[in-house]
Amino acid sequence: MMAAFSMASMTDVIFLLLIFFMVTSTFVFPTALEVNLPESSKQTALKPSTRVYIDKEGAIYATADESEPAAMSLDSLLAFLQSQALKADGGDNFIAVYADEEVTYGTLVKVLDLGAQNNLKMVLATKPTPASAKPAQ
Repeated sequence: MMAAFSMASMTDVIFLLLIFFMVTSTFVFPTALEVNLPESSKQTALKPSTRVYIDKEGAIYATADESEPAAMSLDSLLAFLQSQALKADGGDNFIAVYADEEVTYGTLVKVLDLGAQNNLKMVLATKPTPASAKPAQ
């Protein structure tokens, strides 16, 4: 007499593992920087060539393309910005600084001063004010 092997319990385990991984994979959050920009009524249509981010803890990140921003110190930020300025072919290339509205003034000034001392064009990025919040003139 030949014993029959049942695959039913094995398929149950496989389906339970599949469901487990599908459910737990939805809890993975992307590693994006959360920066709450201050508001401004003036906007520009120019696209920055390089972006520098300062989060609310004062940590500095930078990127020159659509890749994930990399954490940097002030010294490595200067080297990164100078290398990007050399790659740029003149024109209206500028560096946008995305600083969280809770960043201390001193941290922001250090980054902007770093660009000013090295003849780099830096602008402070803001988000537009809502239309209902505009002051009457």
